[in-house]
Parts: sequence; structure tokens; C-alpha cells
Amino acid sequence: MGEKQPNEKLGSWFARSGWSKGELARQVNRRARQIGAHHVSTDTSRVRRWLDGEQPREPIPKIMSELFSERFGSVVSVEDLGLRAVVQVTTVGSGVDLPWSPQQTVQAISEYSRSDLMLNRRGFLGTSLALTAGAALIEPMQRWLTPGPNGAPTPILAAANGGQQFSGRLSEPEMQLLEQTTEMFRKWDAQNGGGLRRKAVVGQLHEVTDLLQETYPEATTKRLFRITAELAHLAGFMSYDVGMHPSAQKYYVLALHAAKEAGDRPFGAHVLTDMSRQMIHLNRGEDALELIHLAQYGSRDTATARQQSLLYAMEARAYSNIGEVNRCARAVRLAEDTFSDIRESNEETPSWLKFFSYAELCAENGHSYRDLAYTTDRAPAMAKAAEPLITEAVDRFREDGDHVRTYAFNLVGMASVRLLQNEPEDAAKYCEEAVDIAKKVRSERLNTRVRKTSEAASRDFGGAPGVDRLAERVVHDIPEFVSVV
Repeated sequence: MGEKQPNEKLGSWFARSGWSKGELARQVNRRARQIGAHHVSTDTSRVRRWLDGEQPREPIPKIMSELFSERFGSVVSVEDLGLRAVVQVTTVGSGVDLPWSPQQTVQAISEYSRSDLMLNRRGFLGTSLALTAGAALIEPMQRWLTPGPNGAPTPILAAANGGQQFSGRLSEPEMQLLEQTTEMFRKWDAQNGGGLRRKAVVGQLHEVTDLLQETYPEATTKRLFRITAELAHLAGFMSYDVGMHPSAQKYYVLALHAAKEAGDRPFGAHVLTDMSRQMIHLNRGEDALELIHLAQYGSRDTATARQQSLLYAMEARAYSNIGEVNRCARAVRLAEDTFSDIRESNEETPSWLKFFSYAELCAENGHSYRDLAYTTDRAPAMAKAAEPLITEAVDRFREDGDHVRTYAFNLVGMASVRLLQNEPEDAAKYCEEAVDIAKKVRSERLNTRVRKTSEAASRDFGGAPGVDRLAERVVHDIPEFVSVV
């Protein structure tokens, strides 16, 4: 009487994961260190007690939710695991439903970036956030389309009225330096992964919001908001790259607000594109579709051919995630056709969109077909369709020293295709090349993809020399702990 009952929900997820108690304990400890919760120290006996019904303290329930979600490629909530969260998971989207006003946008970005810089090191920030999904995410984002007064964003203060002097002073060289610094951070991320410079980007974002506390001519204010939007988006993408999904989503939402104040519809659509990418990563294809359709509608009059091609490619990724073969194939064709229009349009490409090359188009479309191999009963045909596209991406990125992480992701993608084609030795060769890169860059997202591909190879083709060698290299060369800096 009064004895704890075994946690059957946790036991079921644990059995399906294939982890040992020791493996789960090590992963909990690693993730706890990543968020600064250094007091967490878990071992096999503690995991056994959880399975027997003991309720772990925060931040462990949140950590386990994240670990199981990543393992299964879909959201596994704290409640799904039979655990109790100290902070109740909300479905009303309080973390993303923010006021659409310039003053409150600046305040929200300033406060959140300061909290990230000061508190995340000790684990407070990472354990206090939850990812928002479904209508609670989509409906607030739809208000991005609502025009401001006179259809345009408003300066923070009406400093131009009544002859009042502007309080802020920014020279053209200073503005250019801010823009160049943002571009430099973007290049660092592509070459080295999000874990290396994330805190530097957050610090720069906080500094720029300090500038926005002053008043400037409207053109200067919009330009500062555009820089703010780009930095917030980059902080979001870097957070996504190191596995901090709630933080990534928060920064994306703040970036969308800043883009609205800048009057930059194309960049707002780009933010929504990466929000869609995150939802695909978390196996929430319906949410991803809603976001990408919102991006397409909002930028219908402003997107260049290059951006339209990217939007179609991401639409295809979302359709592949939910197994919609025909709609996916249609979006792939539209992405290819629209990309071919770029040469004829002589359009100017903003710096944040230059990454979307023909190699990137091949990569996205190839992965759409690869994903259809997982979500439909047409694996051989879909793998065959994916192979030439990802091969083209690999060949092109091999010669491109600026997008090292993307090259590695495509090596892993090619390895997964070769596994689908029952070619384990070839798959291992591609994945080993990715290991060579993963051990040099700081991307937990890449590390996770490499580990999962190696695990799949060992599960299906264990004993093959290349597969066994790959498994050894993954254990030896990819660090178990990547600090968030």
C-alpha cells in the first residue's frame, strides 16, 4: 500500500528507444551540462528508479522529453513519458504570442537576449521554455501580415514631430560596420557550426537593441530593425543547430517581429522558412506546411525568383514529411522551374539569401525524395529519385569551402540513401567523410544526424566491416558533450 507503481509510459518509450540504462543516464548528464545544470548527476540505478515510478526533479523531465523527441523524430512530451513537469506545458502559445509594436519588440528582444547571456549558463533559461506548436504557434504568426498604421512600420518614437531633435547618432560607416559584422557571423556559422559563435551573436543582438532605444530618422530606424531581425534570426538558427529548440523558436519569433518593423517582407518570409524547417526536423509536417504557406502568401508580391524557389523547396520538404508524394513532386518541379528563372531576371540577391545556390536546391529536393522513402511504401523508387540530386549536391559542396556544415549534412544524406539501397559499405564511406567534418565543427544537429545514421547502419548491417569501423569512429571522434557558447 502506498508503493510506487512502475512508470509504464516511460518503460514503453525506453524499451523502444534501444538505449541501455547507462546510455540514457549519460545522455541526460550530457544535456544537463549543455544547459548549465551541473548539479545533475544520473546513473543506471537512478534510471531504474524512474522506471519503477520515481518522479525526477527539474530539469530532468524536460531533458528527457527533448532526448526522446530527438530519438523518435517527433514531439514526446513530459506527460507522454509519465512524468510531471514543474512548469506545465501550455497550448496557448504564451511564449510566441507577443504584441506587434516597435517599442515592445525592442523590449522583448533586449530582455530575452540579456536573459540568454546571463542566465542560460546556469541552466535557468533552457529549462523554463517550451516549444509551441499547432494553432498556438500558427495563429500569432499570421498577424505578421497585418499592416501597421498607413500600411508601414512606425519609428519607435515620433521624434521628428514638432522639430524635436533625434537622440541617436549613427554615421554611415557605423551602419555599414554593423551590417558587415552580421554577414561575418553568418559566414562563421556556415563554416564552423552554431555552437562556436552563438553567444557572440546574442551579445551583438543585445547591443543593437540598445541602439534602438534612441530615436533616428525613419530610414535609419528601419535599417537598424533590419539588422536586428537578421541577428535574431541567426541567433535562432544557431540555437537550432545546437539543439536548443525552444530558444531557437523564440529568436525566430522575435526576428519576425523585427522584420515587420523594418518593413522587410522578404526577410520575414525567410524567418518563417526556417521556422518551417525546424518543424520538419521535429516531425511536425502540418505545422511546417502552415508556416511555409504563410511565408509564400506574405511575400507573394516581393519575393525574388531565388526566394520563391527556396519556398517551393521547403514546401516539398514539408509535404515529404507527411507522405504526400504527388504534392511533394509538384513542389519540387516548381522549385526547379522557378530557380531557372533567376538567370533571366538579373535580380539582386540579399546577403542572407546567397546561400541558396543550385547545390542547395539539389540538396533540398533530394532530401524531400529521401524523406518520402521513410514516410511512404515506395522506398526503392524514392531512394532512386533522391540519389542523383544529393550526389550533385555533394559534388558541388565538395568544392565550396564556405558551406562546410552543409556539405557534411549532404554526405550524411547520401549515406542514408545508400542504406535504403542496401549498400552499407558505400553508406559507411559517405558517413565517415561526415565524421571528419563533424569533429571539427560545433553542430549538435550534425552530430545527431551522424550518430543516427551510424546506428541505423549497425542495426541493419552490423558486421559489415565499413559499418563497424564507422561505429567505432563515431564513438571516438564525435564528442559526447558540446558546450553552448
